[in-house]
Amino acid sequence: MPNSKLDFLNTLEEIILARQSEPSTESYTAQLFAAGTQRIAQKVGEEAVEVALAACLQQRDETVNEAADLLYHLVVLLADRNITLGEVVATLQSRHATQ
Repeated sequence: MPNSKLDFLNTLEEIILARQSEPSTESYTAQLFAAGTQRIAQKVGEEAVEVALAACLQQRDETVNEAADLLYHLVVLLADRNITLGEVVATLQSRHATQ
């Protein structure tokens, strides 16, 4: 996949951080932050299960949609815990370097 598509994850992270610092009652992301870490983590778990089920049922389009939901909610959870995507990528890179 070309980097330009993956670069959107950085854009998404920026949008989520903006919603966190400047909440709006109309923003689903801001509503998640207001609900707290437990609710955000619950959404990550729900989406992970939905990805797994769609994959097991060999539903490609549904797997893609649920994976997008999972990535979104994961980035919200990371922001809630003050963890950046860069930190996660650095961990992946360090694990790869030791393989």
